[in-house]
Amino acid sequence: MTPATSPLPVRNLVLAILALAVGGFGIGTTEFAIMGLLPDMVADMGVDIPAGGHVISAYALGVVVGAPLLATLGARLPHKRLALALMTLFTAGNLSSYFADEYGWLLVSRFVSGLPHGAFFGVAAVIAASLSSPTRRAQAVAMVMMGLSVANVVGVPFATWLGQQFGWRSMFILVVAIGLLTLLLILRFVPHQKVREGASITRELGALKRGQVWMTLLIGTVGFGGFFAVYTYISPTMTEVAGMSEALLPLVVALYGLGMVAGNMVGGRLADISVMGTIYWVMGAISACLLVFAIAVQWAPTALLFVFLVGAIGSSLIPSLQVRLMDVSPDAPSLASSMNHAALNTANALGAFLGGAVIAFGWGYTAPALVGAVLAAFGLGVALLSGRMDRRGAKATPVPVPVSG
Repeated sequence: MTPATSPLPVRNLVLAILALAVGGFGIGTTEFAIMGLLPDMVADMGVDIPAGGHVISAYALGVVVGAPLLATLGARLPHKRLALALMTLFTAGNLSSYFADEYGWLLVSRFVSGLPHGAFFGVAAVIAASLSSPTRRAQAVAMVMMGLSVANVVGVPFATWLGQQFGWRSMFILVVAIGLLTLLLILRFVPHQKVREGASITRELGALKRGQVWMTLLIGTVGFGGFFAVYTYISPTMTEVAGMSEALLPLVVALYGLGMVAGNMVGGRLADISVMGTIYWVMGAISACLLVFAIAVQWAPTALLFVFLVGAIGSSLIPSLQVRLMDVSPDAPSLASSMNHAALNTANALGAFLGGAVIAFGWGYTAPALVGAVLAAFGLGVALLSGRMDRRGAKATPVPVPVSG
């Protein structure tokens, strides 16, 4: 990744990052709000709940497909222009979802809406890192990702309420408005940057040949899978195990979201100190936290505390993973960075599947936390192996010996 020749003034940098974060806010809102409106959607479309779930899966599939595809195809575009193109596609997909009057149309529209998700976050992270000073690039990346975290606290609850009051489709109009605002903000505040010298589709695809890229993606997939193993089944866990009323579930979701906001901020600061060190400590902390969560969830007060902690510790991993991917693929940062979100969506599916499997075996609602702890421990093992590979590579690199004249 080629950094900017000089960092932007603080005010300009904040406005540029805010513009990109607003886009992340819109993406997070449309990704998660549809889950709360699922009963309204299936009733209106005349399908059953499993079919409605396929609409959610279509978006996730779009993320996994679109992240590498669009980042690669946009290799020759300036980053600002690529960000604008991706946000335009995202906005169009949500507008199409609003007008979709039959199931197949909605399914395709949600797939299209998901396509730019990972690629947008990837290029936004590259822009933010390149505009900031080298010692604050992880914090800049974390602030872009903050839009996704804030969406879980503000955007998703508001969009869900809006859909319940004015029809589930109104949620898409809100997201379209956010998308249009993002386009205006990017046009106004994100500076133009020249295309990297030698940038090409072939060079971007070269990132997929690097073992450390795949190691980092594996860390995110299995490590963050533990987070989703718990998050997916948090509602029945809190009501059946902690004995909380369903009326308090919005508080539970809000605590998760607040934890994600706090973790994102702390994770960015830690990653600026040491990227791999942060990954090691966070992976170990996730495993330990989920082990204790399985016990703490027996009582409502400690359950609420650990809901916040799981959200905070889990999300603190994201900035370091994002920066790590850019570091291990410096000549193809857009594709590598975009793949992080494909990995996280794979983690979502993996965690939900394994968590559901242990519940189906009759092991109870605390079992997903134990599965998550094992996944995080495995992710730590992969991270340690990746770090060892780095050290071996550094030792194998010959040091130039000065020649005296």
